[in-house]
Amino acid sequence: MNFRTLDLNLLRVFAAVMLERNVTRAAAQLAMTQPAVSNALRRLREATGDELFVTVPSGVVPTPHAAGMWPHVEAALERLSHALDPQGFDPTRDPRSFALAMADATATVVMPAFVDTLLRERALADMRVLPLSSRDPRPLLEQGIADVAVGFFPDVAAALAAEGAQATIALNPLYTCEYVVVMRRGHALTARPGLSLADYCAARHVRVSFAGRPRGFVDEALAPEGRERQVTLTVNQFSTAARVVHESDLLTVLPRSFVPASGLAEGLAVRPFPGTLPPIEVSLLWHRRHERDAAQRWLKRAPTTPVTLWLQAKLQVRAGKVNQALSLLVKAYGTLPDRPENEEPPHDTLADNVFIPDGNIYPRQHILGEIGVLRMVRREYAEALDCFLRTHMDVLVMGRHTLARS
Repeated sequence: MNFRTLDLNLLRVFAAVMLERNVTRAAAQLAMTQPAVSNALRRLREATGDELFVTVPSGVVPTPHAAGMWPHVEAALERLSHALDPQGFDPTRDPRSFALAMADATATVVMPAFVDTLLRERALADMRVLPLSSRDPRPLLEQGIADVAVGFFPDVAAALAAEGAQATIALNPLYTCEYVVVMRRGHALTARPGLSLADYCAARHVRVSFAGRPRGFVDEALAPEGRERQVTLTVNQFSTAARVVHESDLLTVLPRSFVPASGLAEGLAVRPFPGTLPPIEVSLLWHRRHERDAAQRWLKRAPTTPVTLWLQAKLQVRAGKVNQALSLLVKAYGTLPDRPENEEPPHDTLADNVFIPDGNIYPRQHILGEIGVLRMVRREYAEALDCFLRTHMDVLVMGRHTLARS
C-alpha cells in the first residue's frame, strides 16, 4: 500500500464501521449514504490488498486483517483529534444534552452522583433518564437513543465478555448489591423467625418485569427447585411494586439499595430471599463510537466520583461486607488534602472535600482515624460501621455543592 496516495478519509469510514459493525449505522454517523460508505470500504480494501469485513445477518464483522489494523488506526485518529481540538469538552462552556437509560431503582442510587458532577462543575449540560423495556439496552446504545445505560444486565455482560475486543459496547462495573424480599411491616410473615421457601411461595406476589412478561428472573430461580410463586400483579417499575406491597399483603423482590431510597422504608420489612439469586452487578454501558468524544468521557466519569463510592460503601455495609466498605471509603477519601486542626474552614470555596457532620468540620486524618478504630471492632462489626456512616458522615461537601444525607 502506498501511504502517500492514501485518502485518509477512508480511515474515518473504516473507524465508523469498526465501531458500528453495521454499514447503515456507520453511514448515518458519518452523514454519508450507504453506497458511499460501501465504496469507501472497497477502495480501502483495494489499497490494503486484503478483505476487511465479512457480511453477517446483523451487519458486518472484521476480518483478522481489519482487527490487526484497528488498534493503530484508532490510536492515530485519537492523536489527530486531540491535536486539532486540544481543549476538547468544557462543561462550563459547551451545552450538551445526555440521555441515560436505567430502571427507577438504579436511578435512585446513581443519579445523585451524575447530578453532583453536573452542579459541582457548573456544567451547562442537561440529562434525561429513559426507562428500560428489557434487560438488554444494546439497541438503545446502538441506535443512539441513549448515551449510556446503567443497570444489571447479566446476559449482556456475558455476551460482551465472549466478544472480547471485538465488542462494540463497553462495560464498566459500578457496584454490587443483592435482591431481598420486601413486605409491609405487620405482615403475618414478619412474626416468624425466618422466611422459608415454602412460606414465600405460598404467599401472593408482585412481579417486576420491565417488558411486562409473565415470567421473570425470580420465577427462573425457583424453577430448579420445583417451586412456583403466586403472582397477583406484574408491574414494570420497582417503585410501583414497593408502593403496592406497602399497602397490601403482597410480597415483592427488590434491590436492597432501593428500599431506603423508596421513601417507604419505615413501613416495609425486609427478609433475605429464601433461595438462590445472583448478586446484582450494576454496570455502566456505552457504545465505543463515543470513546473519542470528550463530552461522553466527562459523562462517564460521574459514577466513579467519591459520592458514588460512598453510596457503594453503604450498600456493602448493609450486605455485611465490611472490609469491602472500608476499602471503598479509603479509595473515595484517602487522598483528601490534609488541613491543620487550627485552620479555619474554607467557607469561601469549600474546595477541600471535607465532611461536615453536625456542623463540625473533620479533615481526612480524623475520618481515617475513626475508620481505623472501627477496624479493631470485632463484635457487631457491620453494625458499628453502619452506625458510623449514618451518624458521622451525614453531609459531604464537594466544591460549592452540598449533597444532603442520602
